[in-house]
Amino acid sequence: MDATAPVIVRLTAVVDAPPERVWALHTDIDAWADWNTDVDQARLDGPLLPGNSFYWKTHGMDITSTIREVVPGRRLVWGGTGRRHRRRPRLDLRVDRQPGHRPHRGVLERRPVDAAPQQLGQALEQSLTTWLARMKTRAERTD
Repeated sequence: MDATAPVIVRLTAVVDAPPERVWALHTDIDAWADWNTDVDQARLDGPLLPGNSFYWKTHGMDITSTIREVVPGRRLVWGGTGRRHRRRPRLDLRVDRQPGHRPHRGVLERRPVDAAPQQLGQALEQSLTTWLARMKTRAERTD
């Protein structure tokens, strides 16, 4: 992560689901639109490996992203370009085990480069909050 980026958003969600389920939801890029209504479509070209690209559409933006890092079950980093800015999101899954439940935290960071960092930061935080909430809801479903 670039600590000097104009906008950095870090969010945490406790998800009462196996980490494998959370990882599968986040890395099955072709199925993002099934559980996240902000994603109109998404398609991964090839396997989930660094260097491979995926294409997705959200909030009216067509985005091409390239996978930068994959640590299976723990971290997914990609960089991409949209209509107005570049992004470098990251998902880190950290497992904290306590008696009686299985909380898991997901952190997403993005680095947009644009002229209005405060407005972008607010929009990005709202978008990522929604993303994590929808991921949590889907991961915790037992059906």
